[in-house]
Amino acid sequence: MLKILKRGAAGPEAVAVNSGWIPPQDALWLDLLTPTREEELVVEEALGLALPTREEMSEIEPSSRLYQTHGATFMTATLLARRDNAKSRADAPVTFVLAKGLLITIRYDELKAFDLFAERAQALEVASSSSCLFNLLDTVVERLADLLEHTGAEVETVSAAIFARPKGAQFEALLTELARAQSLTSMTRNSLVSLARLFSFTALAQEVMADRECQAHLKTLQRDAQSLTEHAGAQSNHIAFLLDAALGLINIEQNGIIKFFSVAAVILMPPTLVASIYGMNFKHMPELDFPFGYPMALSMMAISAIVPILWFKRRGWF
Repeated sequence: MLKILKRGAAGPEAVAVNSGWIPPQDALWLDLLTPTREEELVVEEALGLALPTREEMSEIEPSSRLYQTHGATFMTATLLARRDNAKSRADAPVTFVLAKGLLITIRYDELKAFDLFAERAQALEVASSSSCLFNLLDTVVERLADLLEHTGAEVETVSAAIFARPKGAQFEALLTELARAQSLTSMTRNSLVSLARLFSFTALAQEVMADRECQAHLKTLQRDAQSLTEHAGAQSNHIAFLLDAALGLINIEQNGIIKFFSVAAVILMPPTLVASIYGMNFKHMPELDFPFGYPMALSMMAISAIVPILWFKRRGWF
């Protein structure tokens, strides 16, 4: 699908393209969303550029993601896209191209930031391809910040639940939430790092070098990306601490259970010994005909159980 944002338009509109198609004179943004090979070829022919394929966009080396050719600047960043599960997200490579007074984006996933920018395009009064790019990137960074903020709130909720949970409560749900938060924070940080590389390379684009307002906007984006990257790192460390704390509490509870059974086994061992001795069926036993043999055996078992209990309490083990 190809969407075009024209100067002064309320938002991008979907268009069908055929061989020989050329972009309108007032076009600012060409958004290729899961394009077919035919659509790619038509756009390439219209612009005189070779657009990267999906496989090329997924490569991680900087030379394949950030480059200039034939007067065009190609920049690929890793963003976050939702999957079937509302809480599940995955990496989504997106390519931004500044060429011939146009911004061209190539993506294969639905991204909320792109939809938000499309809704705000008219209010933002986008007048050039470079300003279109920076306002779009501004929305992307804003979405990542919201995602970090939401994840941070969930982490704080889990933190309170870990340290205020009743004794014996299960940890599985809390550990699952922490693992999901850690994965999401890590992916967000990776996205911010890729955007930071993109921002540095964007400064080399002719459209940006000739526009001081875009240069100032770029510096703001770089500061925001750096700040959010540091925040994501701190949040990741906090989640790691909570995971360690949860595992430590699990070990403490398990040790308490093992300690209880160990003490119980030691306490019951002497009475069991006494009962075993007097449960033998030998013909000649000294206490076999003793009138007070039964009370004596019970007393010995009680005393042999009480003495270890008193000893454990004195040592602080029980």
